[in-house]
Amino acid sequence: MTDETRVLYNETCPVCRFEIGHHRKVALAEDLPLRFDDLTQASAWGVTPEAAAKRLHVLHQGQLLSGIPAFQILWAQLPCWRLIARITALPLIHPLTCAFYDHLMAPILYRAHKRREAAKDLP
Repeated sequence: MTDETRVLYNETCPVCRFEIGHHRKVALAEDLPLRFDDLTQASAWGVTPEAAAKRLHVLHQGQLLSGIPAFQILWAQLPCWRLIARITALPLIHPLTCAFYDHLMAPILYRAHKRREAAKDLP
């Protein structure tokens, strides 16, 4: 499908899995052109699994986006989330949400991912 939007997310992250699981459920119920890929698909996206684990990525109309711009594309396609997409795009709100995600949420979630990965390697 040419108008399909693809979402690359960290399925090992409980927060990411919960949020994307909700979005996936809505997309299926609404028959939306959304596809959800996990970290095992990162190389097919031209993204390292490490980079994919650090932040959400979305491929939309041939453009690869990450972070809040990726969320905005995803949210804009989900009926109950369109308002959030518009609000986070407002001139004063957009830089704040980007900073919040880039400097607080994404690093916290990534560090938790690294701890989960390290715990898997323990005997």
